[in-house]
Amino acid sequence: MALKKCIVAFSGTEEQENELKAVIKEHGDDPGALMPVLQKAQDIYGYLPIEVQEIISREMNIPLEKVYGVSTFYSQFSLNPKGKYRISVCLGTACYVKGSGDVFNKLQSILGVTSGGITDDGKFSLQDCRCIGACGLAPVMTINDDVYGRLTGDEKELREILAKYE
Repeated sequence: MALKKCIVAFSGTEEQENELKAVIKEHGDDPGALMPVLQKAQDIYGYLPIEVQEIISREMNIPLEKVYGVSTFYSQFSLNPKGKYRISVCLGTACYVKGSGDVFNKLQSILGVTSGGITDDGKFSLQDCRCIGACGLAPVMTINDDVYGRLTGDEKELREILAKYE
């Protein structure tokens, strides 16, 4: 199976755009408001696609390059949509030496996506991360707020975990 980084077409609604414009209007002409506006935009849309960044740029009269620069600089922002179930595999040192790279590779194969990707049905997104603070359970992955530790990377084990979210 070929791995891909699934690209999902932007599907923002008029209601979402109106909500974003109202947030921008609340902040008036304050150029320091870009961060809170981006945070709220991500809350509204779930991520910050270029279409949303263009609205922010236009409505706040801030160059698109600056909006994009801030959006890509801070790790709290995502330019890609996230799945209903967000899988994150720790590739920090403790997890990596105990096999999290194998876990991550196996999940890429099972889901058919690469890091930062989302399955075609929008159910799962996959991301690697650094230490999540559960080194004693290494190797570790999370699915939303659920933590799974001492993983073996066995395909059956991973499929059983994913089946809980079907």
